This record gives sequence, C-alpha cells and structure tokens, in this order.
Amino acid sequence: MKKINIILVDDHRLVRDGIKSLLYGMNDIEIIGEADDGTDLFKKLPSLKPDLLIMDISLPGLSGIEITKLICQDYPEIKVLILSMYNSEEFIYNAIKAGARGYLPKNTSRNELLEAIYAIDSGEEFFSESVSKIMVKSYIKRATDDEKVPGKPDEILTSRELEILKLYVEGNINKEISDKLEISIRTVETHKNHIMRKLGLKSTVEMVKFAIRNKIVEL
Repeated sequence: MKKINIILVDDHRLVRDGIKSLLYGMNDIEIIGEADDGTDLFKKLPSLKPDLLIMDISLPGLSGIEITKLICQDYPEIKVLILSMYNSEEFIYNAIKAGARGYLPKNTSRNELLEAIYAIDSGEEFFSESVSKIMVKSYIKRATDDEKVPGKPDEILTSRELEILKLYVEGNINKEISDKLEISIRTVETHKNHIMRKLGLKSTVEMVKFAIRNKIVEL
C-alpha cells in the first residue's frame, strides 16, 4: 500500500505533536520528518521524499508563503497544505498565488484534515468551507473587466461543461461531481481539462475566478 509521506513545518512542537496525534494510526499516512523553519526544512528535503508538506504561515525567517513559492519552483512534485491561524483574505490569496494546494484553519477537525490530505495527494485542491467563502469574496473584489475572457461562456463551453464548472464553484470535488451527475470520475476530469484548455486556465481556483467574473453563478 502506497503511503502519503508528510513533513510537518511549524515552529511550535505542541502543534506538530497535535497533528501527529490526529494522524496516529493511519496506515496510509506517515510523518517522515519535522521542521521548525525554512532553513531546517531545506536541509532535510534532499534526504527525505515527502509527498506533502503541512505548513504554518508564521515561521521564523522565511514565511510559509515564501517557502511555498520556493517549493513549487524547486520541488514541483511536493504539494503544500497550509494550516494556519491566519485566515484573512490577504494571507489566503497570497498562499494560493504561491502555489499552495490547500488551506485550513488550525481549529480544523481530524476528518477535515484527512479529507484535505487525500484530496491534495490525488491531485485536487482543498479549502475549508470558511476559507472558500473568504476566497469567493476576494475574487469578486479583485475581478476587473479587463481580466474577462472574450466571448460569452455559453458560447465557449458546452452545457455539460458549464454544469460541471458551476459544481466546482460550489466547492464540490471530483468524487462529489461524479456522484451528482452519475458519471465516472475520469469523465469529470476530462471535462475539467476541456474547460481549462478552452478558457486558458490552469487550476480549479482559476475556474472559480472565471465563473465569478463572468457571472456564471449567482452569489
């Protein structure tokens, strides 16, 4: 059985111990290392092979956002999940811009943490409900007319693609969309790839931004 190898990056041992306690007993998840700052992390990365970093934003020296950007540049195979007490619009926006694949508040539940780990490891993005609401407000505020994609969405996308795009905006992951539309996950992923190719988008987050800017969904 393939294990999801994780490094915890937080300057508080109590927090790291708490995360380890939450993940204790999971046969498919292994904590292979810990780091209390960026310097410590980058010293350990050459000898460790993590699939995922669970990282705080507030760290000594480089911030979690700065580390995320470096990881995405130098270790693109490693995914980053931000776990932070800071849930302001600016922190969330900058973390996503840096390349984080997920963002959770530190008061998240064990079930939500596990859901985030599995979703991100499978190639998806994961944001808690509270973070998703902040993201939507942020994208509305940042959206400008000159950022819109030329042409009406219903002229660019098929009715099925528009339906799937709306479901992504509502926060559904591939499995949930598959269940709701009674189609395979592979079909959902194929539609998602078509949407991104047609619109020149690169991620689920960008699809959400596009949908809001072009008023595909009513908020």
